[in-house]
Amino acid sequence: MSVDIQLAPVIHFEPGKIGGDTTRSGHLAATALRAGSLIAFVAILVVFSATAPYFLSVGNIGNVLGQSAISGVLAIGLTVVLIAGGSNVVTGGIDLSLAANMGLSAAVYATVAQLGYGDATAVAAALLTGGLIGAVNAFAVVGAGIVPLLATLAVMNIVAGLELVLTQNTVIPASTPLLTALSSSGPFGIPALAYVLLAFTLIAAAIVQYTPTGLRLYAVGEFPDAARAAGLPVRRLLAGAFVASGLCGGFAGILSVSNLSGSTTGSGEMLLPVVVTALLGSVFSRRLVPTVIGTLLSTLFVGFLVNGFQLLNISSVLVSGVQGLLILLVVSATTLLRRQEA
Repeated sequence: MSVDIQLAPVIHFEPGKIGGDTTRSGHLAATALRAGSLIAFVAILVVFSATAPYFLSVGNIGNVLGQSAISGVLAIGLTVVLIAGGSNVVTGGIDLSLAANMGLSAAVYATVAQLGYGDATAVAAALLTGGLIGAVNAFAVVGAGIVPLLATLAVMNIVAGLELVLTQNTVIPASTPLLTALSSSGPFGIPALAYVLLAFTLIAAAIVQYTPTGLRLYAVGEFPDAARAAGLPVRRLLAGAFVASGLCGGFAGILSVSNLSGSTTGSGEMLLPVVVTALLGSVFSRRLVPTVIGTLLSTLFVGFLVNGFQLLNISSVLVSGVQGLLILLVVSATTLLRRQEA
């Protein structure tokens, strides 16, 4: 019997349900969490549109999308790992090396471009760097059996050290035709990075949510025992998720260079917004599981929140506090719901 046939009972399970039976109270709580998140999203738009000038203008919305492109791409990479590894951030899927990955990939791209090589070579070098970092994570988690939280934390520090060695803690400037195109504006005066984010999201969503590979990733993350019984290559799929996440880090590095006209020495600051965005994405999905489209919505949620604070001249320290609070609320709420359903 083929794997596809054996997988049929697995991929049709409802994620978040145990034994196919969800308690009434758990269902109501999940609905309340989703509704509350959407209400909070709308409330933010209403409050900031009333207090901040031009908040909902086409130009500002485009700027939010453009400014959120890098964190959105990284968050989508983290979402793939969350899907394949499970939503438990301690023992399941997590990749803390993504921000450092972006920093090193950006440095590699800028260095290769500065040496006189073309865009194709620089892009390949950045993506190869990101993919190799993802492969190291995959080896540490799948091969060595290290808990993802600790494995990716260790890789994060190694990668950050390599970036410092390569850049000598300085910004490496870069200018290429591709970077010029990415830093320009597209139709309606909206930044090109905004269109890149939307296109990348659509492609990732099509692969993750509408292909057999994507369904298998969900099966591995939600029901690993059933996936093994169905004959799925659980270890290979999980390793692939880390490599895909690494490639997202490499791609984000290229976008970062276009945004800053060079490498950056502060990539570690991106980690908190990326984790917030990826974890928050699950509350925008129908079944409280990570989805690429949910991650896009949470990217916009966080982006509009930060943008509104900036327009009102509110301290960035408060933004970090709100992001930390969002992580606490989302993780606590989803954990309690899963315990209740169990």
